[in-house]
Amino acid sequence: MDAPATTSADNGTSYGGGGWFTPAPIPISADAATPSSPAQEASSAQEASPDAVLVRRTMAEITPVADEVTSYFYALLFVRHPELRPLFPPAMDVQRDRLLKALLTAAEHIDNTPVLVAYLQNLGRGHRKYGTRPEHYPALGECLIGALSRYADAVWGPETEAAWVRTYTTISQVMIDAAAADELRAPAWWYAELVSHELRTPDIAVLTVRPDQPYPFLAGQYTSVETPWWPRIWRHYSFASAPRSDGLLTFHVKAVPAGWVSNALVHRARPGDVIRLGPPTGSMTVDHGTGSGLLCLGGGTGIAPIKALVEDIAEHGERRTVEVFYGARTDQDLYDIDTMLRLQQSHPWLSVRAITDQQAHRRLPDAIREYGPWNEYDAYLSGPPGMIRSGVDVLRHAGIPSDRIRHDSLEELVAANS
Repeated sequence: MDAPATTSADNGTSYGGGGWFTPAPIPISADAATPSSPAQEASSAQEASPDAVLVRRTMAEITPVADEVTSYFYALLFVRHPELRPLFPPAMDVQRDRLLKALLTAAEHIDNTPVLVAYLQNLGRGHRKYGTRPEHYPALGECLIGALSRYADAVWGPETEAAWVRTYTTISQVMIDAAAADELRAPAWWYAELVSHELRTPDIAVLTVRPDQPYPFLAGQYTSVETPWWPRIWRHYSFASAPRSDGLLTFHVKAVPAGWVSNALVHRARPGDVIRLGPPTGSMTVDHGTGSGLLCLGGGTGIAPIKALVEDIAEHGERRTVEVFYGARTDQDLYDIDTMLRLQQSHPWLSVRAITDQQAHRRLPDAIREYGPWNEYDAYLSGPPGMIRSGVDVLRHAGIPSDRIRHDSLEELVAANS
């Protein structure tokens, strides 16, 4: 199974795989990435709807036996509905924990309509590429209820079942509606030919592809990628450049241990190979209606969307102050520093600082404390989960309001609320 990584790496923990409840990164506020205080949790509990209370009680009951729940769910699904098995990856070990993570996300935010709806709409649009149809959802719901009732029997009853039926009906309808709307304006996936493959380090490659038809996206967003070597297994990667006039797309991919897709893209893919792309998504984009400065933290291959944001500012002819902190473990891991320094030379409003762990054992979020003030900046974070977690904390203490801290990381949402 792929190891946890960033939005630009082969993310086996929170992204990818097949099925209908595959988690995808969702736009969340910094508040959602910060653990609640006991007082906040008590207040939230008082405001929770009756269905939310029952759903969360069920989740608390099944979390300790998550593996058994997910195994039983898939066994039930494939025995009762064998016609659905071809929609999933051949090796289900890459899929096992996806369902529970998605359910945790939906359950924890059942009363937070904007967050939950945005998440489910992304999920619905993204699942078009798996061949998911509206008629598949009842089968999933039936087996989900079956698995929950078996493993949450201590808290299960008619009221809890009714709450889950209502919750699942709402979840599935939002996904179905989003998919239907998306079908009117975009394909389920795009084919893209690899036109260049540059190995920057032994485990990091820069890939440029040409989609078979126009591919609209915004700088700072990401997409899902499927390779011909691992059918029906998708991984998320950020775009490493702003939209280009020639229509080409660039990705930075790091091969992670046991990462099926990332290792294929880094070590096996060559020009001429054809991959598939899912729809673009993500909210870590620039608001061109303001003149605020940008504070950007990019760790490892997380520098990819940061580079795209810088290009986006330049192409809009803006001269907003942009401060980029580029973090890595060693100097050798700063694989794209030359590109960033060239951008700095061309744009006087841009400042790039490279921060490595070798520098007095400093980590990227800690380094920004030495600069500032940042209270007038919009902040963007992309990188490993730990960096995002500590970065959000540092930025909030530096005076940046929560609604001006942007990142796309489902892992942070789940970690903060589980």
